[in-house]
Amino acid sequence: MRTIATEFRDRRQREERKHRLNREITAPEVRLSGPDNEPIGIVSIQQALAMAGDMDVDLVEIAATANPPVCRLMDYGKFKYQEQKKAAEAKAKQTVIEIKEVKFRPGTDDGDYNIKLRNIRRFLADGDKVKVTLRFRGREITHQDLGLALLNRLRDELADSILVEQFPKLEGRQMIMMIAPARKKPAAGGKAESGAPATGQAA
Repeated sequence: MRTIATEFRDRRQREERKHRLNREITAPEVRLSGPDNEPIGIVSIQQALAMAGDMDVDLVEIAATANPPVCRLMDYGKFKYQEQKKAAEAKAKQTVIEIKEVKFRPGTDDGDYNIKLRNIRRFLADGDKVKVTLRFRGREITHQDLGLALLNRLRDELADSILVEQFPKLEGRQMIMMIAPARKKPAAGGKAESGAPATGQAA
């Protein structure tokens, strides 16, 4: 059972990799480059594997569709670590704006309203957009003016810190308003642009 588990893990790791390594490469010959990406030329797969063994590195298939395939001698573990480090650094620099959803009812009482208002202020302070959804149930749909009044009240109370991207709009039995953090004016004048939006989970 241990052998089967090991084979399954090795196969899964191969499937997760973008490159084939060493004896996974099946081409009879390859176009080879060295550890510093210096060109070596076209060699047989046996010669390439022997060179990898002598240097204590991996033979990595870089371009499988080329004829012959392009391979490079490298420490694959170190290569993957550097790739992951670069990806993590790029992700850390990326500004992601999420869309949070806060739900109201036409009869939302002041206590609940104030809690939701604080949540909205927190989302906006974090740089996220907010989808404000007001849901009508049953005969409440005949009192759309109450829902509109609530959303307008919310908009007015947040007026100094928001940009309204979509004014209250009825969609089925819901009235929806989209708001975003107000763009801050830099010291030199002009407006700072917000980052690209990405959909987030509902609050």
